[in-house]
Amino acid sequence: MQVLKEHGIQPTPQRLAVLQFVQENHAHPSADDVYSSVRRRCPTVSRATVYNTLNLLVEKGVIKTQVLREGGLIFDGHVEKHHHFIDEETGQIHDVPWEAVQIHTGDGLSKFEIREIQVVMRGKSRP
Repeated sequence: MQVLKEHGIQPTPQRLAVLQFVQENHAHPSADDVYSSVRRRCPTVSRATVYNTLNLLVEKGVIKTQVLREGGLIFDGHVEKHHHFIDEETGQIHDVPWEAVQIHTGDGLSKFEIREIQVVMRGKSRP
């Protein structure tokens, strides 16, 4: 509840349920995933409420959205700098600590004003 207030968002049970699911779900859910889960907890919540809440949370910087899966956006409750690894066999998305990847920007990027860097790795998870 405090996170919502800190970002100027009026806490409601629906908003709290959406935020809680995204922050606790490390699988990087889609909007439909969030809706399905929140609907089980709050049967009266509408799809529009969930989608509007997700958009509001992104707009206020509480969560992030990214295109990491084909065909749609995912929501990420981990807003600190980090990278992603996508297991091509399972489709699972894993957070990779920022420090685990070294990034060097060279002269070839001097004509760009870089706002953000993120590495997305794809492959197979090891047991």
